[in-house]
Amino acid sequence: MASVKEKSERTTAKQNGKAPAAEKTQHPKERYMYWYESMQLQRKFEEKAGQLYGQQKIRGFCHLYIGQEAGSSGAYSALTKDDKWITAYRDHGIPLALGSDPKAIMAELFAKVTGSSKGKGGSMHIFDKSVNFIGGHGIVGAQIPMGAGIAFAEKYNKTGNLCICYMGDGAVRQGAFHEAFNMAMLWKLPVIFVVENNGYAMGTSVARTSNVTDLYTLAEAYDMPAEPVDAMSVEAVHEAVSRAAERARADEGPTFLEFRTYRYRGHSMSDPQKYRSKEEVENYKKRDPIENVKARILELGYATEDELAAIDQKIKGIVDESVKFAEESPYPDPSEAYHDVYMQADYPFLKE
Repeated sequence: MASVKEKSERTTAKQNGKAPAAEKTQHPKERYMYWYESMQLQRKFEEKAGQLYGQQKIRGFCHLYIGQEAGSSGAYSALTKDDKWITAYRDHGIPLALGSDPKAIMAELFAKVTGSSKGKGGSMHIFDKSVNFIGGHGIVGAQIPMGAGIAFAEKYNKTGNLCICYMGDGAVRQGAFHEAFNMAMLWKLPVIFVVENNGYAMGTSVARTSNVTDLYTLAEAYDMPAEPVDAMSVEAVHEAVSRAAERARADEGPTFLEFRTYRYRGHSMSDPQKYRSKEEVENYKKRDPIENVKARILELGYATEDELAAIDQKIKGIVDESVKFAEESPYPDPSEAYHDVYMQADYPFLKE
């Protein structure tokens, strides 16, 4: 029987590039430029959020998406604006990729009333109905049956839309994961389940919590199509999600994708990251999804260094503006605690 150390080494080897890489498909210029700008916005926004957390302007829990940006941007370009999105609590990147206003997201991190959830949700509970983002969810695995339920509604209403449901690698050990998979396959629901496997559930490696380290193979028990995806490559993400979406829209049911990715920062802002080496982190940075896309754009002649630098400068301005907006926005009035609790505005059992 393999030791935990041996399993961990095998997992690290798989994470370091054993997922099938995307073929060099020549995607259109517009797609590459979206990928670059979208991922840079997420990166710069999250770097600024981390800085502000250190200044105690953002408090509470805060989980940054730095390093994982290809998982949101690559999926967005493969889906339609009417598809639904749901994820766990590392949830700033996805709405930014979908087109949410960065000012509303930053204000939510500041707990201001102008935030996406009126300052009531904070970092872990970003929602934006206008872009079909059905939120970040703080209970591990809670969003998985919810994602299946959203897909059920789309199928019932014959919309032709699907739901893409993200989770962390720790969530695949939850019973809700298996119950949702069984029902999704039984009813052939139009849902794409995505595990963002960044190697660690909080500070614990996959090998220490699961006998199965190729997480996509968990779908085999339900005859669900599944595949590993090199999620340090935005091209690979786009192509895998495109295949899964085609199956979902053809009424062939769900797909399980294992996005093999990596977070450069800790699980949360309070994480000292003592469970992994600096060398491991630096090795992943050599495969940075943003740098890969930048190199490809230059190689294809889609933009010049100066044009990309201008995009970077524009994004810096957007992020700075979001911080200014958040700092100048008011906190919610205490009476807001009684609002948005129930759908029924005059619910008779709510006492102030």
